[in-house]
Amino acid sequence: MFMSSIIELVTAAITPAIQTPYELVDVEYGKMGGDYVLSIFVDKEGGISLQDTADLSEKISPILDTIKPDPFPDQYMLEVTSPGLERPLKTADAVEKAVGKYIHVKLYQAIDKLKVFEGTLLSFDGTDLIMEYMDKTRKKEVTIPYQTVAKARLAVKL
Repeated sequence: MFMSSIIELVTAAITPAIQTPYELVDVEYGKMGGDYVLSIFVDKEGGISLQDTADLSEKISPILDTIKPDPFPDQYMLEVTSPGLERPLKTADAVEKAVGKYIHVKLYQAIDKLKVFEGTLLSFDGTDLIMEYMDKTRKKEVTIPYQTVAKARLAVKL
């Protein structure tokens, strides 16, 4: 089974179990070192604690065992974790919540010869992101069509 299929099956199975105040941010599956790892990224307002991740692991693990046929070709380790400071912005809703924050955006196609922008997200209307970024020493604004965004995440301003 392809990794993307595993991720889709897992996401569909666990989403109903991850309820308020928690938010499912992302699911990743892949090889880390010699082991397969299923990473479930979860967050909540104010951040997630170690106890939260332990409680969610206990809730999620039995759900994964109910997926039939078993989508995992090999044994894997389950990791329930925080998305961290540079959390991915995988949905339009996540991008909307990031308005006013410093973000990193990679594009499928260049705008003004650039495919990567890092700056403050000024607005998002569901169609276009408007960002303020530094071009050498000058502040500039760019309008980025949402459909051209390959990846977006929160960023730490240095």
